[in-house]
Amino acid sequence: MSTGVLQAALAYALWGLFPIYFHLVAAVAPLEIVLHRSLWSLAFVLGLLALLGRWAWLGETARRPRTLAIFSLSALLLSGNWLVYVWAVNSGRVVDASLGYFITPLVNVLLGYFVLGERPRRGQWGALAVAAAGVLWLTFFAGALPWVGLVLAASFGLYGLMRKTAPLGALEGLALETLLLAPLAAGLLVWQTAQVGSAFTAGDPALLGLLMLAGPLTALPLLLFAAGARRIPLTTLGLLQYIGPTIQFALGIWVFHEPFAGPRLAGFVLIWAALVIYSAEGWLAMRRRQDRPVTRP
Repeated sequence: MSTGVLQAALAYALWGLFPIYFHLVAAVAPLEIVLHRSLWSLAFVLGLLALLGRWAWLGETARRPRTLAIFSLSALLLSGNWLVYVWAVNSGRVVDASLGYFITPLVNVLLGYFVLGERPRRGQWGALAVAAAGVLWLTFFAGALPWVGLVLAASFGLYGLMRKTAPLGALEGLALETLLLAPLAAGLLVWQTAQVGSAFTAGDPALLGLLMLAGPLTALPLLLFAAGARRIPLTTLGLLQYIGPTIQFALGIWVFHEPFAGPRLAGFVLIWAALVIYSAEGWLAMRRRQDRPVTRP
């Protein structure tokens, strides 16, 4: 279990440090960064699959139109999430982006209710109500709907829902998603290079090297997360998931010096209170299940 905690925590920490990487490639437009990220991720995961000799799933998956349709949609959700996130980071909105990943667990509760027919417990409904109050506060008193956070939470929540019911593991799933995106990503990158230029024509090997690094930086946290998630309880995983947005939030405030005070601070406090309620309720529910006596026939 300690190995699983370390793997999951490292995955979330790497995700939390992503704003530093995207600032390093801020000279490149967000769309081009996403195109590079998709293509170099494909190259990296195909290399891993070749090293591990794990190809049997590909032929079988190619004969399943429903699986291809699911992963085509999840690939679009993932690339849309990447695009909004990169734009937010390079537009000085790292704090707004962190909000999205803070509230993703609560979005998952709503998706479970409306899509999977799950019944949230009263404590979960209470957490959702407090989080909704925080969003309303940010909208009406801080002066703007926190659309960056809401879009990121909704897209990543829907992506997670689709991957939860999909038949492939983390490595194979990412390989298929990037493989399906590759024709579109390569075509757009070729068109952009011919029309206005790209990192390939900029004459900056260091910048191109950083963009190539997006491949392992995208795949490694996913693989660490998948390995860790198999070894630890969901409640522990749920608590660890706040590592990522907490690091992002800290970077936005203390490294990138984004404004954060007054009504905006109050809105975040409400959302953090909702997360405390949600996490505490989940922990108590787990303890009640563990303490329940086992009845034998």
